Amino acid sequence: MSAPTVVPIPNGQFVQNCYLVADAETGEAVMIDPGEEAERILAELGRRGWRLIAIWLTHAHVDHILGVGRVHAATRAPIRLHPDDRTLYDALPNVAGLFGIHADPAPAPTEAFTDGERVSVGRHAFEVRHTPGHSPGSVSLVGADRVFGGDVLFAGSIGRTDLPGGSHAVLLRSIRTRLLDLPDATIVHSGHGPDTTIGAERRTNPFLVEGSRFA
Repeated sequence: MSAPTVVPIPNGQFVQNCYLVADAETGEAVMIDPGEEAERILAELGRRGWRLIAIWLTHAHVDHILGVGRVHAATRAPIRLHPDDRTLYDALPNVAGLFGIHADPAPAPTEAFTDGERVSVGRHAFEVRHTPGHSPGSVSLVGADRVFGGDVLFAGSIGRTDLPGGSHAVLLRSIRTRLLDLPDATIVHSGHGPDTTIGAERRTNPFLVEGSRFA
């Protein structure tokens, strides 16, 4: 079976990566973390002619959820979020205001992500792995030789842990026990910046290399 089609859309003042993930044969797509530029993201979805079946949220920090309301209103696609991030999700208007951004309350999530469950787009299945530390309810979606991990793991770095609910020790444990067990060739689609692989981060990420002062 061919790999899913993945379209990264860096957007907004936070340069956050929204992803469209589609089964090109069935025309079904999911949207992962619709950020600030909802209209541009929706335009890309329309240009490709895909049918949005779900909005998957890796976590509920403001830069990853600013577009949820607009996308949901346009598509009626169900919203999936881990319940441990619901407090952050509901705080969207207040947190956005701290950055000078107006945001209406986000629509209530339709379904909760559960650790270990499998979710699908077309013929492509992904395992939901709870990977807290950057936020309490961060999840990584693992499947099709890739992982959509939000702000858990970056090329050469890891997510920040100085925001409410963050923990450096918990984040490192999440990465080591929930992501580093994946094959080296697994592609990591991060919430910001370029793609990387599990193998590259295992070998060179200063937060993960044994003996590093960051690890």
